[in-house]
Amino acid sequence: MLEQVLRHLNNWFLVEIHEGTFTVENGSITLPFLLTNQYFRICGSVFNDGLHQYPAADLTDETFTGTVWVLAVPKAVVALAEDIAAWEEKNGEAVLSPYTSESFGGYSYTKASGGNADTSAGTGWQGAFKGRLNDWRKLKGVEP
Repeated sequence: MLEQVLRHLNNWFLVEIHEGTFTVENGSITLPFLLTNQYFRICGSVFNDGLHQYPAADLTDETFTGTVWVLAVPKAVVALAEDIAAWEEKNGEAVLSPYTSESFGGYSYTKASGGNADTSAGTGWQGAFKGRLNDWRKLKGVEP
């Protein structure tokens, strides 16, 4: 979920980008410029593109020419992603339902629409956490 949140925010909390040829061997990659538990992003790999935490031990062996992004993701953003994941687990199916109201027998319900004029965020996690997400958002096209 953290990767989805960072992509949605257009904010990877980038420190620096290392370009070159990298080798993943026995499921891990040695990156001396990273600290233990630091997040990093691989770009340009066939099998391992995406967000990882160092040291990653679940990678697919390969040699690739690409980039490794060194990230400094704040603990508050990691906690926010965890809150979103918990919310998704609890509410995900209801949000994806095509029905806004339903009644049967003596029971009926109506799904809330958010109650504000700005429905661009939708009713998914992006809408539910919009206020907390906005604190970390970056404009599109400004930087990676």
